[in-house]
Amino acid sequence: MNRTEQLNLRKKAAYISLAVGIGMFITKMTAYFITGSVAIFSDAAESVVHVAATLMALFSIILSSKPADDSHLYGHGNVEYFSAGVEGFLIVLAAGIIIYQAITDIIAGPTLSSLSIGVIFISAAGVVNLGLGYYLIRTGKKTNSLTLVADGKHVLTDAITSIGVLVAIILVIITNYVLLDPIIAIIVALNIIFTGYKLIRESIGGLMLETNPAILKSISDKLISMRRDYWIDIHELRYWQSGDRTFMDFHLILPYYFTIEQSHNEEKNTDKELEKDFPNSQIKIHFDFCVSELCKFCGYQKCEVRKEEKKINFDWNVEKSAGKAVYKILE
Repeated sequence: MNRTEQLNLRKKAAYISLAVGIGMFITKMTAYFITGSVAIFSDAAESVVHVAATLMALFSIILSSKPADDSHLYGHGNVEYFSAGVEGFLIVLAAGIIIYQAITDIIAGPTLSSLSIGVIFISAAGVVNLGLGYYLIRTGKKTNSLTLVADGKHVLTDAITSIGVLVAIILVIITNYVLLDPIIAIIVALNIIFTGYKLIRESIGGLMLETNPAILKSISDKLISMRRDYWIDIHELRYWQSGDRTFMDFHLILPYYFTIEQSHNEEKNTDKELEKDFPNSQIKIHFDFCVSELCKFCGYQKCEVRKEEKKINFDWNVEKSAGKAVYKILE
């Protein structure tokens, strides 16, 4: 799937999310006005955030797809982290509104009616949101979109909220204990706050170029699988992500007599292989040349200028790839 196809798929998912979000808000507010349930109000408040967050997500998807320009040489992909952070903040804000409304209801005493109708409305909304949430997360992973994944997690949170609301309404119907309604609304709000925190944390991590050990290891493992016998050492492997793009760089020690053309071809071939596992990636290799002191680490059998045989073996793993040059560690 090329980038244009990915963009079109992302936009389609965002538009679907927006349309469903508006529909869910109308449905839940209707149920709230019919029943007077603060738990249902909490669900409706979550849908307001969903609509606002999806508008933000759509904006970030369009902006992140723009090519690099003179003022954004690495492109606009980091807006997706900003979008996820805003969505997390909106989720926490919605939870605060829910808690305030619930406490107000506890103090004043809730007034509920036609709860069976509320059960029907919220059940339908929960089923729809479950399907939408999994669709957004699957599409986000397929197109490497943090924004869609964040939106999908938010929608799943909305579905969980609906389940909590259903439990509240059914318990109230069974027990006739109306205070259960605002109490469960508060419990649901606390869960929403946790989801919002995770999104904000992920957003800050992305903006701060936080390293994901699993991704770093997968890049290292791929490079190790591609290893040539004339690759004397890989070190100082780094990566960072911007939207759907992954930027990588590392140092590679080659025999000193390799030409610039050979080094260029090495980078070109490496980039091509990495692209298979990391679509839309871009690598930069800092080529280091060997010296006679490195012969004892080198397994290149065809070398005609070797000063001594290889005597020291070392493990090629993620710790080594991301660490210092071999001669700085083992000597």
